[in-house]
Amino acid sequence: MVRFGIDHFLEQAATFLPKRLALVTNQAATTATYIPSRQALLSAGFPVYKLFSPEHGLDSIGEDGRPMSNGIDPLTGLPIVSLYGAKLQPSADDLADADAVIVDLPDIGCRFYTYLWTLTHVMEACSLHNKPLILLDRPNPLSGRMDRAEGPMLDETTCSSFIGRWAIPLRHSCTFGELARYWQHQRLPDLRLTIVKAEGWQRVHFSRDWQPSFVPTSPAMAHSEAVLLYPGLGLLEATNLSEGRGTATPFQIAGSPWLDAYTLTDRFKQLAIPGVVARALTFTPQSGKYAGELCQGLMFHVTDDVAFEAVGAGMLFIKLVYDHHPGEFSWAPYPTYVNPTGTLHLDKLLGLADSERLFEQPFASFQETCRTVTACDGWTETMKPFLLY
Repeated sequence: MVRFGIDHFLEQAATFLPKRLALVTNQAATTATYIPSRQALLSAGFPVYKLFSPEHGLDSIGEDGRPMSNGIDPLTGLPIVSLYGAKLQPSADDLADADAVIVDLPDIGCRFYTYLWTLTHVMEACSLHNKPLILLDRPNPLSGRMDRAEGPMLDETTCSSFIGRWAIPLRHSCTFGELARYWQHQRLPDLRLTIVKAEGWQRVHFSRDWQPSFVPTSPAMAHSEAVLLYPGLGLLEATNLSEGRGTATPFQIAGSPWLDAYTLTDRFKQLAIPGVVARALTFTPQSGKYAGELCQGLMFHVTDDVAFEAVGAGMLFIKLVYDHHPGEFSWAPYPTYVNPTGTLHLDKLLGLADSERLFEQPFASFQETCRTVTACDGWTETMKPFLLY
């Protein structure tokens, strides 16, 4: 059985009873037995007095990219300070009464999922204001297989944003604890960081190997298969294709009212991408792109978690649509609280400047480009000193 950092940490209550603790968390952060972490900590006697919440709010149901307000937690009665509203980083006043800050957030192993970058802002604040940071680690649901990491590596000079601040691969194959150790060494040497490891997880394991029932981490991340597909189908946010928001299976389907779904399904099958199959379907989103309109689309099914390379598959699918529908397909802005105009969204997602131009190549050379930009040469060696499992 896999035990999370929170499960291990709950055994250490006596060490922290005199201290005031601020907790960065949300409803998706639970113990291995599905008890909300904040409730478990209070029940064990930890003196948690304040909560910080990331994008989507403490309840994990806020709309993507919408700012969240401060509030009161109905479960614990504790005040909530939003780190995706008036600010992204705790202030000196926020941390003034804290003896230590605890972070317990889920992740899905993809660079443009924002909980990771909330962690970095909290790390910076703790370093700046001299507060100890205790990170309760969790397994990476995309496994810790470093050989399955996928680029592109983020170009910080041109593409840094809240969906990718610092240079890591798009699929990083690390846990929050490992990345925090790396960034402490690289950027924040004065940070007093403690990592509480998960137990029983092996790097080869995907979430479907160790988690009996997936806890949705945000409104559109509702199933473990969506997690597998998200590093690739998340790129659809930068297009006029629906990524399935407003349906029961976001990031598992893609389409539009004008898509030639059967032809594109056949062409996708001809690529023989390992570990995934696609089938044509129709769907009607209730929100998001094409809300209320009948869409023709594809549903993707991951048949081999290890073999499947989501980033390359997502790029190739977009290229198929780009070539087959030159009059209908277009790149699209994606406005959010942290990028109000929504411009250059593909650059921010991929971490590459002028990334739309890649798709102007002939298909054969685009395939080679995909192989080149998704390679992660050197990432394993870079992270080796900081791996915990």
